[in-house]
Amino acid sequence: MPYTADDRPPHRSSEELRARIPGWGADLDPADRPSYPKLRRDLETGAHWDFPERQPERTPRERSIEHRHLTPVFGTAQPLHGVSGMIRRRAYQYGEDKTYRWLMLLGADRVDAVGSHVRSLVTLRPDNPVTETGVVTEFTAGGLSSRVGKKRYDVRHHWIDPILVGGPWVLAAGAAAGGIAALRALKD
Repeated sequence: MPYTADDRPPHRSSEELRARIPGWGADLDPADRPSYPKLRRDLETGAHWDFPERQPERTPRERSIEHRHLTPVFGTAQPLHGVSGMIRRRAYQYGEDKTYRWLMLLGADRVDAVGSHVRSLVTLRPDNPVTETGVVTEFTAGGLSSRVGKKRYDVRHHWIDPILVGGPWVLAAGAAAGGIAALRALKD
């Protein structure tokens, strides 16, 4: 039977509910609530402040539009930079409940990762995908024996891991070789 505005269920007393539903109202008494001591305000906390001192904001920080202030302490080790920083600044202009805000932040992470790979390729010490992805430990630390006959869930995606990890490096090497071949063809 559908609910209507006129047909409301009758209000039942606590005693009726406790008799009908085992365990109902077990936490009505604050003394029985496990979290109750945490909710008390008359206990001594040992804090010497009502609100902690704020960390100085030397450069403008990204902040959620839903919060009036930054948290009292925040990280400054990775300031926003480049295209990924522009994407992040734009993402923080949207509310935390918006999917596109989080997609933009994820996209900014990917842009930053690609930028890091490109920077490493143009330096004299590029990333070493063989050692940094853990491929060597597969052979030296019993990688195969840790998977065969075990009920590990991650075994299901191992076939695609080399493609996802090594694929971009193979594509970058192919693009570099193609670029060098094109430059040589221009010289000749």
